[in-house]
Amino acid sequence: MNKLLIGIAAIMLSGGALAQVGTAVKEGAKATGETAKEAGDNAKAAVSSEPDKTIDKAKAKVHKAKAHHHANVAKEAVKDTGK
Repeated sequence: MNKLLIGIAAIMLSGGALAQVGTAVKEGAKATGETAKEAGDNAKAAVSSEPDKTIDKAKAKVHKAKAHHHANVAKEAVKDTGK
């Protein structure tokens, strides 16, 4: 009976760790996507005229902030898997 309980506990703990790894991967991918969008908006702003340039630079700043947020969430998820 003890072996069964230990086995169930091990399965439950590993499931939680896999969920955290999934979160880390997902958030890391979101951060990469936002960074790519930021680069695209910066490139677009470089060749745009003034009204569009300001809009594109603002969008790039938003993407940068989102990328930082997703990177931080991913980092925290990785830290939680070690516990």
